[in-house]
Amino acid sequence: MTETGWLEALPDLRPLDEPARALLSREAARVELKPGTVLFRPGDVCANFLIVLAGSVRVHLLSELGREIVLYRVTAGSTCILTTSCLIGREDYSAEGVTETAVSAVALAKPAFDALVAASPVFRDFVFHGFGTRLTDLMRLVSEVAFGRIECRLAEALIRHAPVGGTVPLTHQVLATELGTAREVVSRQLKEFERLGLVGLGRGRLEVLDTAGLRDLAAAASG
Repeated sequence: MTETGWLEALPDLRPLDEPARALLSREAARVELKPGTVLFRPGDVCANFLIVLAGSVRVHLLSELGREIVLYRVTAGSTCILTTSCLIGREDYSAEGVTETAVSAVALAKPAFDALVAASPVFRDFVFHGFGTRLTDLMRLVSEVAFGRIECRLAEALIRHAPVGGTVPLTHQVLATELGTAREVVSRQLKEFERLGLVGLGRGRLEVLDTAGLRDLAAAASG
């Protein structure tokens, strides 16, 4: 690309010095991706560092039995921890990344990525700050899946998707995927929530009725 106007959307990269900006101008490529585009699969070689400017990429694991768990999402202004890890460690991908929406991003080939990490403290801090933040989130997810009570985690998910109550625009299967459990487990727990008056269920409908009650239940996860 011939200009780096997209840098203005990334405050952490605005202090880049002129040599780093020149390298980005010469080597970075804007990419536009359609929803449902598979960016990488387990076993793929990692060749590019991707900075998402708009949209959302879902990174998930899929078991041999078809069970899926969402590890994290890469949204505007952020990068993929797995990509960073693979580039630095020279490892292949171990999960799958798929665009959930239309995505606008900037791709930087590995040689340019390596050169910037080595030469630019600002770029290096951007990369590793994003890596550290996402790693903390990932460790929290591992802890929740391993030790968290499903009713607390489900309550937290419902509040996240409907913070002021009302319709939750997700199926039981999507909720199960986010929580790393089976659809049957989620459906059974939602039935219990319905019995308690926390949610309303119907054909293709899930509605939060008691946000305060769900918040109290979600708070028990950290109590």
